[in-house]
Amino acid sequence: MRRLSLIILLVLGATTLSARGPMYVVNGTIVESIEHIAQEDIERIDVLPADEETVAKWGVEASEGVILVTLRYDTPAHFKYEGFDNFTTYLAKSVRWSDKQPAERVSLRIKVDGEGRVTIDKILQATSRQFLRRVEQAIAQAPRWQPALRDGRSVESTHLVNLLLPEGESLPVEPGVIFR
Repeated sequence: MRRLSLIILLVLGATTLSARGPMYVVNGTIVESIEHIAQEDIERIDVLPADEETVAKWGVEASEGVILVTLRYDTPAHFKYEGFDNFTTYLAKSVRWSDKQPAERVSLRIKVDGEGRVTIDKILQATSRQFLRRVEQAIAQAPRWQPALRDGRSVESTHLVNLLLPEGESLPVEPGVIFR
């Protein structure tokens, strides 16, 4: 009976591992996902096969292979200012947009330079020029970030900002016709 229980546990464990997918390692640290990393910040990606050598080096969690991601920096840039540790939250409080105004959205790619200054790299979406101008003003007046570091030196990094105001609202759905 004890042997049967052990076999069942091993089979269940192997099934759980195989459903997990590959192990992600970013700059030497095991992470759950790499979805949050901007493509511009990735220097190199190496894929290790699910073989004996990989499992011997990385452990049984690597039985589905390992994806090694090397970033352009060792330490990511981060924003911290007077109780704010998230730049989007800071912008939401800094942009003057009344709850009585319609819901608006802006999606931007921003760059944080080696000095911690933020600039807009690309406007991905803006539902109105008025809202975009207010977000641009808030970014221009924003305090500096702690820049990303590579080998102890400050480097430029890229980040995505998605802001929808008023908070908790949703954009109106535009009427349309669907042809089949």
